[in-house]
Amino acid sequence: MGSLLSATQRADLYDAENRWAADDDFFLTFVNERPASRVLDLGCGTGRLTLALAGAGHEVTGIDPHPGSLAAARAKPGVDAVTWVEGTSTALGPDAAFDTVLMTAHVAQAIIDEDQWRRTLADIRRVLVPGGRLVFDSRDPRAKAWERWTPACTRNQFTLPDGTKLHLWLDSAPHESGLVKITEHRLFADGSRELEDAVLSFRSEWRLRGDLLAAGLQVDAVLGGWGGEPVGRGAGELIVLAHR
Repeated sequence: MGSLLSATQRADLYDAENRWAADDDFFLTFVNERPASRVLDLGCGTGRLTLALAGAGHEVTGIDPHPGSLAAARAKPGVDAVTWVEGTSTALGPDAAFDTVLMTAHVAQAIIDEDQWRRTLADIRRVLVPGGRLVFDSRDPRAKAWERWTPACTRNQFTLPDGTKLHLWLDSAPHESGLVKITEHRLFADGSRELEDAVLSFRSEWRLRGDLLAAGLQVDAVLGGWGGEPVGRGAGELIVLAHR
């Protein structure tokens, strides 16, 4: 079944579901520790944080494989201050060099193919300057976030900028070892329905540490929450800070 939402509406819905929050504050503060940095926002989506980083004086490249997300980003104020690239880490040229690489909004979990995950980390190491930093978030599998992705816990309603009204909720189930399948249900005002499936990878802290080490990246810290809490005592996150 084709999507009932256009690419523009899907981007608008993403922005409505994902407002500026504590994670954005964390990443922006982290990058601002080194003023005027060359920053790669890998998996930049619709550019919420990307544009804020550019507004803070950094030289920012935003890369994303979804043309609809990039189109939405390019429609926002400040777009000319960012270099936008459609694709994945493989689209980064041989001369690319960054002081900081970000993967936010749990983008790392959306890379479920293990060969692609290893390639992504290898590409990140390649484009980081010596001493350059990587920071990304991934949900701690021990927190079992999927148990809260139920219709009762996630039901919400939205009105998009074009006036489209819809109700939305999630359900989820373990899919395979380390993977969780999520289904987003959308019910529109005329009674029509739409489903969108996604699969996320839940890698443990020790798996992430091992993967980065294998890629030639040194882990500096793994945090459990946006206030700097230790793993297991924060918001169910694994916030990885590493460097080349």
